[in-house]
Amino acid sequence: MYQVKLITVSDRSWQGLREDLTGPALAELLTGAGYAVSPIGLVPDEIQEIQAAVLAAAEEDHALILTTGGTGFAPRDVTPEAVLPLLERLTPGIPEAMRAASMAITPRGMLSRSVAGIRGRSLIITLPGSPKGARENLIAVLPALAHGLKMLRGGQADCAAEG
Repeated sequence: MYQVKLITVSDRSWQGLREDLTGPALAELLTGAGYAVSPIGLVPDEIQEIQAAVLAAAEEDHALILTTGGTGFAPRDVTPEAVLPLLERLTPGIPEAMRAASMAITPRGMLSRSVAGIRGRSLIITLPGSPKGARENLIAVLPALAHGLKMLRGGQADCAAEG
């Protein structure tokens, strides 16, 4: 069972003006898939605060770190800019798969600026902020994540096997 840290990036939720619905929706999905979810973090749309939360989760050795929010075009959407400098190795196939799945639902899926990569023994993925978009994006890549995490954590995994 892999430990997951969810970090909601939202000025309004951080200020208490809007309930975070996305973090709990993702936690439910992940728990149902057999992941252990740590308490959800909540930070404003500030590069330094996003980075501090992601770095803390990586230092706590979470296998999977998911941010939600801040991946769009709004001026305060800075999650990719916060996360990219923290990544040691990029995993471009993950955001590519998420965008492809989103575009099958809406042409606006191409507007996602999500990124993904590895820091140490942690896989970090940025997801959209809406509950619907975040769930759809995670569902698109969830079947492959356990295999990737097994390899990242030093386990033997057959890359040629299907499934």
